[in-house]
Formats: sequence, structure tokens, C-alpha cells
Amino acid sequence: MATRRILVTGGAGYIGSHTVRLLLERGYDVAVVDNLSRGYRHNVPAGLLYAMDVADTGVLTELMRQLQTEAVVHFAGFIAVGESMVEPARYFTNNVSGSLSLLAAMQDADVKHIVFSSTAAVYGNPHAVPILETFPIQPVNPYGESKVMVETMLGWFDRIHHLTSVCLRYFNASGGAPDGALGEEHAPETHLIPLILRAVLTGKPVTVFGDDYATPDGTCIRDYIHVEDLAEAHILALEYLLAGGASDQFNVGTGFGHSVMEVIRAVEEVAGQKVPYTMGTRRAGDPASLVAGSDKLRAKLGWQPRSSELKTIVQHAWDFARKHA
Repeated sequence: MATRRILVTGGAGYIGSHTVRLLLERGYDVAVVDNLSRGYRHNVPAGLLYAMDVADTGVLTELMRQLQTEAVVHFAGFIAVGESMVEPARYFTNNVSGSLSLLAAMQDADVKHIVFSSTAAVYGNPHAVPILETFPIQPVNPYGESKVMVETMLGWFDRIHHLTSVCLRYFNASGGAPDGALGEEHAPETHLIPLILRAVLTGKPVTVFGDDYATPDGTCIRDYIHVEDLAEAHILALEYLLAGGASDQFNVGTGFGHSVMEVIRAVEEVAGQKVPYTMGTRRAGDPASLVAGSDKLRAKLGWQPRSSELKTIVQHAWDFARKHA
């Protein structure tokens, strides 16, 4: 089979860079578009990066034509829920307008397939767990709403222009490359595991937001998915579309949840030292438990999480944190 030419937007970021690495390992011809506002040049192998913005529709169109792109994996989006509640315009401009520009460029360049980085935030505060793809779409913040808008656009582009898509709604991406070369380095960092690791490395306490939830230890429960397993889901979704699969949406999660305190205990076990933390009050809008139902992804695309045991996630994250401290 001829080498498949894939364009990855946001490929200098956390999940994007892991997916680029796996695509290369699987023999794909990869190009990365990233404006480096949230990603890092050092995450992209030499010669693959086009430092540009997906909002540059005409330039993007010409690039895809030049590269003879066959499909796109789209990660170029802002992801911080709290920031979206302060700067909603920034999220709608970047996530929605940027995605519309990308879709217009794909249409002009006759690129017919896209895997979209969506989120469990499209469900808002679900009425039950595990969360299924059939649950109501009812986001409670601009970040989640921006992803819903893109999913809606993708549906219309399929219906009108026959552009097929897979939307992957992930839960808590975590961990890093087993060799410590790639990991989480958001600025500012908002994700739990790297914040806990930072507390260990600096001695400055991390805040646990609430210990009065209706959970076994009172702290929030989340479904942590290893970034390598998440990257694998993108490859499977891409192969599904390239083989003629119809547009669809899938949750990506393990189906198992861990509380904040369980994560802290796992870090203490891996790091061999106590985690300094303080107990704060609940954050508005934080559900007690968010756990994925991923049976659809497993059944239809054959996906299986292989690295998402909590201790493995923490070990890989710890290896990266110490290497880059």
C-alpha cells in the first residue's frame, strides 16, 4: 500500500505530538501545522513542522494540495475549561472559526477525511455513569460548547460535501511516552497529575478541590486515559475513515474511575515521597464522577487500552517530570 499522507494540526501539543510519533512509527507520511501558541517546536521531529495558523485558509489549502494530503487529524484547539469561562471569545474564535477555516481548506483541496479531537465536556454534567455516546449533549462551559459546534459543522460538511469524520470524545488524557521524551507541558498547567508531580518536585502544596462529594473518599472521580492509548485511538479512527467508514462519534476512556486521593496515593508510591497538598472547596461545575463508556469504540474499531493502569500512567508522567524539571 502506498504511504498515506496525513496532516496533523496542533501536532506540537501534548496529545498531537504523541499521535505524530505513532503515525511515523506506523509508516505514515506526516506533516504538522501548529502556530506554536500552545505547542512546542521541540515536540516535532525535524522537517515536519509548518509554523502557521489553521485560520490561514488559503495558505492551508495550498499546503494540502502541495503535500497531496489524504486526511487530517485535528488537535489545534484551546482546552482549558477555566480559561474559557473568562475568555469565551478566544475559545470560539480559535476552536470554532479555526476549525471552519480548516474545513474550508479541506474542501478546496479535496481532502475528504478528518479525525477530530473532541471532549467529554460535550456532555456537561451527565445524569449517570458510565457516560454513553447516546447521552444528551449539554455542555456547561464555552470550551465544551466550542467542541459541540465543531461536531455540528462536521455533520453538515459530511451531509453536503461528503467529508467524513470521526469525533473522539476523550476523558482525562494523562501520562507520557515511556522513554520520557514526550509528556505534559501546558502553560499554565491545569491537569491534576502534572500538578501533583510539580508539588512533589517543588514542595509547594497542590490544592484538592473538595472532599465532600458523594464518592468513597469524598474527592472527585475521573477516568484517566494514557496518552499512548489515546494516540492509538486516533490511528484506528484514521484507518477506519481511509477504509471508507462512515462519520461517527466515540468516547475514549477506560471505563474505570480514580479519585483525586487515589491519584495522590499512586504518586506517593511511584515517587517514594509524600505529596504536599491542601484541601480547598469545590469548584463550581465539577461533577462528582466522570467515567467513560467506551464499548462502542472497542466494538467498532477494535480499540483496547494497554497502558492506562493508574500506576503506569503516573510512572510515565513522573519520568517526564523529573527529566524536564
